[in-house]
Amino acid sequence: MADRTPALSVGELRRLVDTGEIDTVVLAFTDMQGRLQGKRFAARFFLDEALEHGTEGCNYLLAVDIDLNTVEGYAMSSWERGYGDFCLHGDPGTLRRTPWNPGTALMTADLAWHDGSPVAASPRQVLRRQLERLEEYGWTAHAGTELEFLVFKDRYEDAWSRGYRDMNPANQYNVDYSVLGTSRVEPLLRRIRNEMGAAGMTVESAKGECNLGQHEITFRYDEALATCDQHSVYKTGAKEIAAQEGMSVTFMAKYNEREGNSCHIHLSLTDEEGRPVLADDSGAYGMSATMRHFLAGQLAALRECTLLHAPNINSYKRFRPGSFAPTAVAWGPDNRTCAFRVIGHGRSHRLENRLPGGDVNPYLAVAGMIAAGLYGIEQKLELEEPCTGNAYAGDAPHVPTTLREAADLWETSSLARAAFGDDTVEHYLHMARVEQQAYDAAVTDWERFRSFERM
Repeated sequence: MADRTPALSVGELRRLVDTGEIDTVVLAFTDMQGRLQGKRFAARFFLDEALEHGTEGCNYLLAVDIDLNTVEGYAMSSWERGYGDFCLHGDPGTLRRTPWNPGTALMTADLAWHDGSPVAASPRQVLRRQLERLEEYGWTAHAGTELEFLVFKDRYEDAWSRGYRDMNPANQYNVDYSVLGTSRVEPLLRRIRNEMGAAGMTVESAKGECNLGQHEITFRYDEALATCDQHSVYKTGAKEIAAQEGMSVTFMAKYNEREGNSCHIHLSLTDEEGRPVLADDSGAYGMSATMRHFLAGQLAALRECTLLHAPNINSYKRFRPGSFAPTAVAWGPDNRTCAFRVIGHGRSHRLENRLPGGDVNPYLAVAGMIAAGLYGIEQKLELEEPCTGNAYAGDAPHVPTTLREAADLWETSSLARAAFGDDTVEHYLHMARVEQQAYDAAVTDWERFRSFERM
């Protein structure tokens, strides 16, 4: 188990409020689209009232599209149900300072109905349910997420006004691992690294990537829920820091025809004694028998659960041969052409899910991996032979190529319904259908350029 202490205790917060160092507390949850939503409280009121009793927010926040438009068809929230409130209850173990916002602390919230029952479709609760299933085995999940992003020398407001055309990337050429290339944006990267560290995260490194202006900052793995909490804070904070520097970053899965933004997810398990569950130095490729079943479950469930890893129309633009984004439902030891890569040894032995993009909701993706692994264990699935060559050129099943295909597979998945429940499956199915309908109705620049004069 990774050593970790709370970034900021409630007692420390009280002291900082008394001395005037903190005057604002953000209480927020992560919505379906992976965004932090919540309220900014006067710090004293937060300590006196909201810390114990929580606060309310309109339940439409889990039933809207990316533009916060109300959407018909959700069972939990609608005009017919009156768009009432749910409750935000802060998790004190998530309290942290956010140095990029002076005088501010942040606490991550869980969602509950007025009777105290959890909001089952909330992403954090979806993950909590799968972690509870792991606890029945005496196991703890540890995860790390590797978010790539593109940096532009354009303010967000200017980019919006120009329709995101003629953007100025921070690098004009491929800077993968280039120390010179990362130095061009080191003032921004340094701020993000240092201020995320001051927010309680353990920063590992920063490196350049392949697309123009593309970079990645990695953090030490942690228990799965903590990693997903930190992922959401980091993603929001990086955007806020970039805006303060007169720049912008995007985590969208596929900004242009070059390399997309990935979010590789690393996952391992430990038992109650802190011993690795998935590792066995005497096993093939260092895998225990449990890991072989766990990984077999990933392969069996991947197509049906792709919606949890690739939730948007744009997500599927990444899956192209030779792009370092997977197209084959295959696994391989240290093989970046596969959807699942097995790496490390001993305590660091783990699997890497290479399917998610930078737009992924980490809670849902990690929950999907745990559910798939437990399915493989419970069914005692046998692991197929590894791919040791080019998975792009093999004959393995193809990952879904469109959101529509992924939604259809999710809808008919008995595995997903057994693991997550019908209500949650229907909730995220509707989210996908809404996104698909919006895209189908849109007229794009691509269509105008091809059709305005020449058709």
